[in-house]
Amino acid sequence: MQELDDISLLREYVNHESEDAFAALVARHVNKVYSVALRHARNPHQAEEITQAVFVILARKARRLGGQVILSGWLCRTAQLTAVTFVRSEIRRARREQEAYMQNPLVETDSDVWPQIEPLLDAAMAGLSEADYHAVVLRFFDGKSMKEVGAALGASEGAAKMRVNRAVEKMRRFFARRGIVVSVAILTAAISANSVQSAPATLAKTAATVALAKGATASTPTLTLIKGVLKIMAWTKAKTAIVAGVATLLVAGTATVVVKKLSHPIRISADPVTVEFPLSPRGMGRPGPDGVGPGGPISRPNPNTRFAELTPEQRVQQARRHLPESIDDLRK
Repeated sequence: MQELDDISLLREYVNHESEDAFAALVARHVNKVYSVALRHARNPHQAEEITQAVFVILARKARRLGGQVILSGWLCRTAQLTAVTFVRSEIRRARREQEAYMQNPLVETDSDVWPQIEPLLDAAMAGLSEADYHAVVLRFFDGKSMKEVGAALGASEGAAKMRVNRAVEKMRRFFARRGIVVSVAILTAAISANSVQSAPATLAKTAATVALAKGATASTPTLTLIKGVLKIMAWTKAKTAIVAGVATLLVAGTATVVVKKLSHPIRISADPVTVEFPLSPRGMGRPGPDGVGPGGPISRPNPNTRFAELTPEQRVQQARRHLPESIDDLRK
């Protein structure tokens, strides 16, 4: 019998409340989720509690996940968010470790680099785009081939390879800015060999049981954690919608202003003495000196041309009319 993919198992659970389907999902992804939690918590017991919370969140939000979701990536992001919410003190500890790494920035082998990049791996991945993040998870956490990564992302094998390489290079620069200088090859080897660790044997069964009960049997701290993460996820989604709406309004407003400015342009006629102005809304214009009647352009004599036709004496007289004759004139 062919093994069902993640989306098929998720639909089986949503449509038929299949506990077997959900348990299969948990068993398939528990190691990844546990590994993310363990990297943050640095404590196996806390990592197990975080893992249970993640799968409870999955059970609660399963109906809202679309058919195009990359479940591996979604679970890893949720695990990271849950872990950060659960133990914020780890962030401060990681910063202190970063300062220590700055004193000894040179690393040479994957066995040496992993203890240094491990506390910062999820932070480095958090800076990737959604597609790059999914590509890294599929390639290094799930062990997919480039062809399989491309198929999951709706791209070709070559495009998937470029995306993965670009994502790894971004992470390499992230570590380099924090004093961890490592080549792409060693970084790739370290992530592939160490990023996913085996969860305790009973964790998959326990997490599935707690999740299927929608957290009813979870401890009070775990329930508090779940509520906090769900609030953060809801706020993040609402904030994204608000930003998108404001951007749309700004673009629409700018376009309206541009259209209004360009709706009645001034036309310069071939005759240098005449400037043609746009018609009124009713298409009526007053006849100008050149005899153009209603409906035609309103003509105005060009003042520069008229001034050029004056004699020198006439120019002096005209200029004097615009100059003050005394200090008293300036005070008027």
